[in-house]
Amino acid sequence: MRRQYLELGKIVGTHGVRGEMRVQPWCDSPLFFQQFHTLYFSGSGERATQVLSSRPHGNVMLLRLEGVDTLEAAATLRGRILFMNREEAQLAPGDYFIQDLIGCRVVDADTGRFYGTLTDVSATGANDVWHVKDPAGVERLMPAIPSIVIETDIDGEEIRIRPIRGIFDEAEEIRE
Repeated sequence: MRRQYLELGKIVGTHGVRGEMRVQPWCDSPLFFQQFHTLYFSGSGERATQVLSSRPHGNVMLLRLEGVDTLEAAATLRGRILFMNREEAQLAPGDYFIQDLIGCRVVDADTGRFYGTLTDVSATGANDVWHVKDPAGVERLMPAIPSIVIETDIDGEEIRIRPIRGIFDEAEEIRE
């Protein structure tokens, strides 16, 4: 089941004396973060707050929220998670929220063989690496590149792949 409100980042500190906060973004780019004009302090969409400004600053975002205009007010929000409404997000075709990928079945695009369930995604810089746990509980790492990931069906909770040699071969050899 897709969640309506997704984690966007965490307030990690303050910046200046006028209520600006440092936010560790949990998204791919500052541009994605900056598209939101309303953020939420809960995963159920409660406690909406308006974004007055947001801008990248090194590896964090500097954020000003309505009603937070002093250092002291900003400091009380340190550690809070900020959520965004998925309906307000603009994703490029073929892009997905990691939370929607987690739990999808990973199967062979040609044979239908079940390899396991996607349990985590690691960002490595060049490409994401998907963690696939097989029925025996063994975790395999797979690069999420177009030549391997053939089709992603979020609604059907299934990812069809053509794995490169060596990722799942060991599991096949053990069973024989």
